[in-house]
Parts: sequence; structure tokens; C-alpha cells
Amino acid sequence: MSLRVVGAGVGRTGTASLQLALQRLLEGRCYHMGETFGRPDDISVWHAAVNGTRPDWSNFLREFVATVDWPACAFWRELSDHYPDAVVLLSTRASADAWWTSAHATIFQVLDRPRTADPEHAEVMAAQRAMIEDMFGNTFTRQWREEAAAKHAYEEHNAAVRAGVDPGRLVEWQPGDGWEPICAALHLDVPDEPFPHVNSTADFRAMVGFDDPPPPRP
Repeated sequence: MSLRVVGAGVGRTGTASLQLALQRLLEGRCYHMGETFGRPDDISVWHAAVNGTRPDWSNFLREFVATVDWPACAFWRELSDHYPDAVVLLSTRASADAWWTSAHATIFQVLDRPRTADPEHAEVMAAQRAMIEDMFGNTFTRQWREEAAAKHAYEEHNAAVRAGVDPGRLVEWQPGDGWEPICAALHLDVPDEPFPHVNSTADFRAMVGFDDPPPPRP
């Protein structure tokens, strides 16, 4: 199996919805950070990758037809080179402010929360957290907790994708754009059903056990 879509957009750009949409369109599996919860052996592979030891992509991703979200988006350049026939899908938010507001209220706050995983899952959760923190520090910005630095890294990431991908392969997409841009790039019919909409900020916070509103912006 070969990737047909390389997701280059960072987390909190509608990637969970894109995962469902791409699985519907391509009738195969799409890799998202959430996959690591059910595939804990993948965590060490990604951790090695963000520290410079790359996997055999064809073998590692052999069960998948697409990728979205971190950690795969950190390797968009390598994956787009390895799969030259794949569409490169850059998902973004309306602005860096909108992206930061979502990321800060979800994944960044979770990483700053005390480690309270139950003993059965503590080792896996610790390994995943260590991988993510190294991923942010090594491939995004070491100052990912700081608004200005994180927003700058987000803009730089998107600019690098736009500059590094042939326009004929690149599809830019934002939540709300629906099926059409993706289907056009893949030469597929538009499904007669609503585009998926999952993992909102409220959904994410409920999933991880936050029972309070999102924190105010720092």
C-alpha cells in the first residue's frame, strides 16, 4: 500500500476530521497522532525519527493510505519525496491566532498538566509525552509554550510547505472548506454526505478530562 495523501498541516487544523474524511474517500486507514494510542510500539519509532533516526517509511506506514497531524506532518518533506505521486495536503486555520487559541487550550495544556495516568498506562503515556516534547523541540520550536514563538513556528512551517511543494501537488484546506478541494485533487466524486466535524476544542477537553472552560490566553 502507498500513501496517496501526505498531510502537512500541524495539529489543531481540523486533522481529526480530515482523518475520517480521507478514510471515507480512500477506503483505507489514515495515520493521525491518535493512532499511537492503539499502536504503542509506534511511539519509539516516532521518537527515534524526531531525534534523527528515520524509519523505513514504506514498511512503517504500509497499512495506511494517508497521513495527517503530528507526528507525520513533521516529516512532510521526506514523505512527499518518498511518495512522489501523493497529494500534499496543507491544513491550516484562518489565522495564527485561531490556531494558537485552539492548540493552547488543548494539546499544549495537556502537556503541562501533571502526569496522572493510571499505573496500567503510565509507561506508555510517559513515552508518548517524551516523544511529543522532543518532536516539538526538534521539529517545531523549543519555545512551543510561548505564544509568539509558537505562532511564528506555525507560520514558518506553513510557508516552508508552500515553498517546498510543487503547486500541482499542493492542496490548501481549512475547516469549513469541505470535500471539494480534496476530491478535486484526488479526482474523486464528492460524497453526498456532510463533511465530518469532530474533535473540537470542547470535545478534546472533555475527552482528556478537563471539566473547566479553556484557560484565558496568556
